[in-house]
Amino acid sequence: MTTNRQFLLARRPTGAATRDDFTYQEQPLADLAEGQVRVKNQYLSLDPAMRGWMNEGKSYIAPVGLGQVMRALGVGEVVESRHPGFAKGDFVNGALGVQDYFQGEPGGFYKVDPKVAPLPLYLSALGMTGMTAYFALLDTGAPKAGDTVVISGAAGAVGSIAGQIAKVKGCRVVGIAGGKDKCQFLMDELGFDGVIDYKNEDVVAGLKRECPKGVDVYFDNVGGDILDAVLSRLALRARVVICGAISQYNNKTAIKGPANYLSLLVNRARMEGFVVIDHAANFASAGAEMAGWLAKGQVKSKEHIVEGLQTFPETLMKLFSGENFGKLILKV
Repeated sequence: MTTNRQFLLARRPTGAATRDDFTYQEQPLADLAEGQVRVKNQYLSLDPAMRGWMNEGKSYIAPVGLGQVMRALGVGEVVESRHPGFAKGDFVNGALGVQDYFQGEPGGFYKVDPKVAPLPLYLSALGMTGMTAYFALLDTGAPKAGDTVVISGAAGAVGSIAGQIAKVKGCRVVGIAGGKDKCQFLMDELGFDGVIDYKNEDVVAGLKRECPKGVDVYFDNVGGDILDAVLSRLALRARVVICGAISQYNNKTAIKGPANYLSLLVNRARMEGFVVIDHAANFASAGAEMAGWLAKGQVKSKEHIVEGLQTFPETLMKLFSGENFGKLILKV
């Protein structure tokens, strides 16, 4: 009988999640019911949003229930199927969970082809990460050629792709990242026009240097002090995209809101939240355009792959310590 290793959410974390917030178990797999599939998970996407899914309360998606398998997007191979839409040997992308095998109804799953692109790419540029960067920048940020676009978390999964899309669209792109290596990567490998190293320089001073005419589009992945700093440098009719707030997810006290929000009034600017699932109807066309940019070398995707399901709790926390470089993926 096949055994399934799983990580279940044991309690709601206070501050940063730790291994103690999860229950590890090994369970035998039951027989498939009609309409179900069994997927052998190969790669799991580790995302900052997972920390929010552990919290109780209203959000854009229901929280993970206590005692449930920790939610995670992933790619894997169908090894058994009693569903008419999927056959043994198909590769799929979906909410597979932090486990060796997904077994159940394949709600929201779609097929991917490892002959077209490596499987990890379907969790980065060709997956939700790429779709988030694409729609948050182009639909919510609405950049125009010649605009100055600032990206926080710029060496991370979403930020690095969003910055490259802005370059494709003819914008001047400034990335905010932590550390010399990440900043060098943005300039040398991804073609950013400027960088601000928040770990080693004053962000406001960096913004004055790199954005002398102000910021037209700010793509925010971090929130907190960096959001406040950029708000102080907005150009007239700027657009601020709230894509994430990773600096705030592990707070034990109230989330820090923007003190400089009146800059939105003075500059007649707009600040808008973004959730990628609102754009699901257009994923296929966006994915095709992204694939074209990848093929031409206009967009590059960097994956940070860590091996071993057992490492899940510690690997997830790399997102919040800044240890990951590019899209963080767990190889099961």
